[in-house]
Amino acid sequence: MRSYFLALVFSLTVIGCSSSAVQQSQANEAAAARSPQHVAAASVESQKLDTTLSLPAQITPYEAVDVYPKVTGFIDIILVDRGSHVKSGEVIVRLSAPELVAQRTQAEAGLHSAEAQLAAAQAKFASDHGTYLHLAAAAKTPGVVAGNDLQVAEQTAAADNAQLEAASNNVQAARESLRGVAQLESYLEIHAPFDGVVTQRNLHPGALVGPASGQGGAQPIVQIESVSRLRVVVPVPEAYVGGIQEGQQVAFSVPAYPGRTFRAPVARISHDINQNTRTMQVELDLHNADSQITPGTYTSVEWPIHRSYATLFVPSSAVTTDLQRTFVIRVRQGKTEWVDIKAGVTVNGKTEVFGDLQPGDVVVANATDSIRSGTAVSAQPK
Repeated sequence: MRSYFLALVFSLTVIGCSSSAVQQSQANEAAAARSPQHVAAASVESQKLDTTLSLPAQITPYEAVDVYPKVTGFIDIILVDRGSHVKSGEVIVRLSAPELVAQRTQAEAGLHSAEAQLAAAQAKFASDHGTYLHLAAAAKTPGVVAGNDLQVAEQTAAADNAQLEAASNNVQAARESLRGVAQLESYLEIHAPFDGVVTQRNLHPGALVGPASGQGGAQPIVQIESVSRLRVVVPVPEAYVGGIQEGQQVAFSVPAYPGRTFRAPVARISHDINQNTRTMQVELDLHNADSQITPGTYTSVEWPIHRSYATLFVPSSAVTTDLQRTFVIRVRQGKTEWVDIKAGVTVNGKTEVFGDLQPGDVVVANATDSIRSGTAVSAQPK
């Protein structure tokens, strides 16, 4: 009986202690809830943006062309190969086309025939016109020449004059035909369209080529690219196209020369946003006289970003998201509130923000979505 009594007393004692501990814990939690949460805070700053942003770009030739023949023929000789440097107007390919020789012979014969017909027409016109003039002079004496004979002579001379004009036109047409064949023959020599380097050679002597082997047909004979002058093509995001000026110097680097920085001016601005990529093509004009840089190279451009007006900045850690919205947590009168923002450029640990904020506003420096709107906080400068 005594043992049972002692056990009962012990149990009641333990229960009492546990109840006191729970009550104490609840009291502590209530006190903590009433006490403001300490957070590091930062001020919203206003300043003009002046920085650079690393953008990918590609270096392309200033000029590039696939060389196709203008006439059908066999490749007789190719005077260049991949890597050959060519000058504008230099002969790079010669073709042979025996049928053009036959066409030229035929055109020459046609010209000679037309010239002979013209000579005969000139002689006949001269004879008949002389007869007409003689009869016209004799007709001044009454009764010497019949009026009908004079009229016939005049009409004959007029017909001869028409034949003479037709023969003259035939000669002109024959000359144009011969000139056209000669022009086709000139196409048997293919010339370099500009100074550059042969980057591809696809065909060899003996191959049959022609205009049908152009776009959609067979391969071009060679490809030529200019390398002394290049284009640095930069797709600039639409958010950063403001303030671009022609002539502005831009720095860039290429993988082939690590540690080196090159510069080139802005030469061409497309003024058109690509609907798929939301970027605008901007070209730098790069003079590459020593051929250091190879076309086709990818590069990293330090794109300058300037704003002529001040914008707002907060520490990058003050910007957070809950997968539905991007916001900062502003502190007003000891309470937090979420302010939706749109983030801009990040510079030296600070992010440009656009939203319902004012310079000097206090925001939580290390924001998370666990700090709910309306939470009591004690903001301490970071």
